[in-house]
Amino acid sequence: MNQQTFVLVHGALTDASVWRRVSARLQDAGHTVIAPSLPMRDFDGDVAYLKQFLATLTGPLVVAAHSYAGSVISAPGALTENVRSLVFVTAFQQDAGETAGALNGKFPGSLLIPDNLVVRESPGGSEIYLRPDKFGEVYAGDAGPRDVKILAAAQKPFSPVTLEGSFANAASWHGLPSWAVVSTRDSSIPAEAQRWMAERAGSTVVEVDSTHAVPLVRPDVVAETILSAAG
Repeated sequence: MNQQTFVLVHGALTDASVWRRVSARLQDAGHTVIAPSLPMRDFDGDVAYLKQFLATLTGPLVVAAHSYAGSVISAPGALTENVRSLVFVTAFQQDAGETAGALNGKFPGSLLIPDNLVVRESPGGSEIYLRPDKFGEVYAGDAGPRDVKILAAAQKPFSPVTLEGSFANAASWHGLPSWAVVSTRDSSIPAEAQRWMAERAGSTVVEVDSTHAVPLVRPDVVAETILSAAG
């Protein structure tokens, strides 16, 4: 039987390096890990990008997504037949006709509000960043000060249109086993929203006392959950 490959997909405001400590644990255990980089210019583009990327991989796949990437892997058009299970890490679990933006406003508590954001113009349109002085409060309150400063300085911005993307057919998690890591102190995607989405999806839930930066600050829990999904 082919060994499963773990595909780790980052979300908004961080790049694939958000998975580095999770990757190290999985690789040290002898597993194959790959962490692609989403363009985050528009939702349909991210869905198409991931589908094409996964098509280059052989053997069974476990796909884990952080934050906005949960919306991407929820889209049935983003996955290939080799995907065996899904792991949502403080992530959106979007269904047909929904948007990430609407899901994040379904319950109170998100600090992803205009006062905490910076909008910059780029050749392709507007890009959204977190204010560096708010990065810890909104995204990584339990990370060390040095990590917070590095994350704030190296943000991968996203186009606001990504959060308005939707799909027409039933989400991928209707037909695949899924796990959800819920961060109880998340100020980006409220814990109540994460619980509601995970319960609706029938996901196996792992709650952790952490913030939105859980892949960095609690990589042990995240890696163990991904291994459970592979089991």
